[in-house]
Amino acid sequence: MTALTPPSAAPRRHLLGIAGLSLPDIHMLMDLAEREIAVSLGRDKKKAALKGRTQINLFFEASTRTQASFELAGKRLGADVMNMSVANSSVKKGETLIDTAMTLNAMRPDILVVRHHAAGAVALLSQKVGCSVVNAGDGAHEHPTQALLDALTIRRRKGRVARLSVAICGDVLHSRVARSNILLLNALGADVRVVGPSTLLPNGIEQMGVRVFHDMDRGLEDADVVMMLRLQRERMEGSFVPSVREYFRLFGLDGQRLSRAKPDALVMHPGPMNRGVEIASEVADGPQSVIEEQVEMGVAVRMAVMEWMMGNEETAS
Repeated sequence: MTALTPPSAAPRRHLLGIAGLSLPDIHMLMDLAEREIAVSLGRDKKKAALKGRTQINLFFEASTRTQASFELAGKRLGADVMNMSVANSSVKKGETLIDTAMTLNAMRPDILVVRHHAAGAVALLSQKVGCSVVNAGDGAHEHPTQALLDALTIRRRKGRVARLSVAICGDVLHSRVARSNILLLNALGADVRVVGPSTLLPNGIEQMGVRVFHDMDRGLEDADVVMMLRLQRERMEGSFVPSVREYFRLFGLDGQRLSRAKPDALVMHPGPMNRGVEIASEVADGPQSVIEEQVEMGVAVRMAVMEWMMGNEETAS
C-alpha cells in the first residue's frame, strides 16, 4: 500500500488521489462534509464560501452523475461554474492536453475538476495550470472523491469505519473506485477484501493490504459492507468473462448471496448500475441498499473538498 503523506498547510493545491492525503486530512474532510450536508438539506441551498471563485468542470469522459455532483457542489458554495463539453471542443480537433491546459490557464479559473480516460493525465495537467485541480477520475488509477463519499456513507450508517469488514466485489482490475477505496479504507482501519474472478483482479493486489477471494460466497461471509463494482466493458480489450449471464451467476449480488454477509450489511455501488449483471434489482432497491445515500453524500463531500482546497474550511462551521 502507498504511504499517506504528512498533513499539508492550507490552502491545498490539488486533490489528485487518496495517497496524497494524511489521516488527519481524511478525518477533517469527512467532518467538514458532515456539516455541508446541512446546506443541501436547508431551504436556502447557498453559501458564500467560494463567492467570486471560478470552477471549470473538464470531462474528457462522459459522467452525468459525477459532473452534476461537482456542478451542484460548486454552485451551493457560491462559485461561478462552467462545464466544458470536450466532445464539441478543439480537443476533438487535435489539440493536445497541454494546449488545453494553457488555454484554460489563460481563463484564470480557481478550481479545475478533471475526468480523463488516461491514468496520470490529471496529474500532468495539474503541473501546467496555476489553479487547484481535483481528480474526478483518471483511467483505472484513482477517484478520490468517490472513496471519500463511500467512507462517509459507511461512517454515518455504522458509526465508524475502523474494524469493519468491507468486501469490494467485481471488476477491480479496471476500477479507479476500487483503488481509491482500498487506500482510504485501509488508512481508516477497515478489513478490506476484494472478490472477483482472477481475470478481473490486478496482479499483486495483495500488496495493497487486502484479502483476495475468487469465490463470491466465501468473500461475502460475515461482511459488514458489500461494495459492488460496475463491469466496465468499455475498458476491456479481449474477453475477461465468459458471458454476462455467467458473470452474474458467479459474482452477481442477489438476495440469497447477500445473506452470506451480516444481517445488517450495507450494500453499495458507485453507479451507474448494470442491473442483472453485477447486482439484482431486489438488492439494489432493498432495505440494505445505501446507493441513493451515496449520491447525496457525493455533493457534500465535493463541497468539502473545494472549500478545503481554497483554504475556506473554517467558513463551514
